[in-house]
Amino acid sequence: MVTVKNFNGYRNADYVKQVRELTRRYPGIRARPIGQSVLGEPLLALVLGAGPEAIHMNAAVHANEWITAPLLLRFVERLAEAREAGEACGLDAVTLWTVPMVNPDGADLAQDGIPPGCARAEELAAWNGGSGDFRRWKANIRGVDLNDQFPAGWELERERRGASGPAPQDYGGPHPLSEPEAAALVRLTREMRFSRVLSLHTQGKEIYWNYREREPREAEAFAGRLAAAGGYRAVKLTGSDAGYKDWFIDEFRRPGFTVEVGEGVNPLPLEDFEEMYKELEPILAEFIRG
Repeated sequence: MVTVKNFNGYRNADYVKQVRELTRRYPGIRARPIGQSVLGEPLLALVLGAGPEAIHMNAAVHANEWITAPLLLRFVERLAEAREAGEACGLDAVTLWTVPMVNPDGADLAQDGIPPGCARAEELAAWNGGSGDFRRWKANIRGVDLNDQFPAGWELERERRGASGPAPQDYGGPHPLSEPEAAALVRLTREMRFSRVLSLHTQGKEIYWNYREREPREAEAFAGRLAAAGGYRAVKLTGSDAGYKDWFIDEFRRPGFTVEVGEGVNPLPLEDFEEMYKELEPILAEFIRG
């Protein structure tokens, strides 16, 4: 058994190494490149199951929420292990597409600071207020908040946020889908036409399920089931646009959820990982059941 774990943090190199180990150990996990980050790192989707219904989960959209990447990858491993053991895990009815590391450049930046030889070193330092501490950084390496990038009320969110240029968070970019990471998620979603999606963020132990009354009728009850499974709260959110879940609901009128994992101040501490996973696993399992 591979057992996805944290090291001293969780960098993209850790993720790539563990993906390689998991795909070698479990033939049922297929890795599929869906694009590249700004710095050219591959954005990898991991696919499990062969059911007729395609569903999706993603994580590490925000740089300093990198802990969601190993949380989701741990779940992928558990599913593969259960399937290999012949246990019922819902994968006969669905094909699950996961993208655990949406923002690899940002995740590394939030933990290690500006990489040596980075062409954007001076700009990054300026965007971060002259500080070399990037622990609060949420954006990608170009200072664009990927969860403000999607074409669903993008202009409204830009006005609400008030960020006119690259920053640690809240800048939605020069236009929707200007960033390759967000564009890759949209391409994948449109290609696969998922029946439902879920995006992992931190923190608050809340599940957001609505978007401007465009969600399907069953979304609220579905969110209630997800919340009950993990001891979270289902919250009807207002005053928020341009997120992945918002765009999915707006374009497809299908269930989309943002799950805010854990509690505290981002980045959440590694010592909370096992407890967070214990609460999260039944939520993700319920999402698969549909």
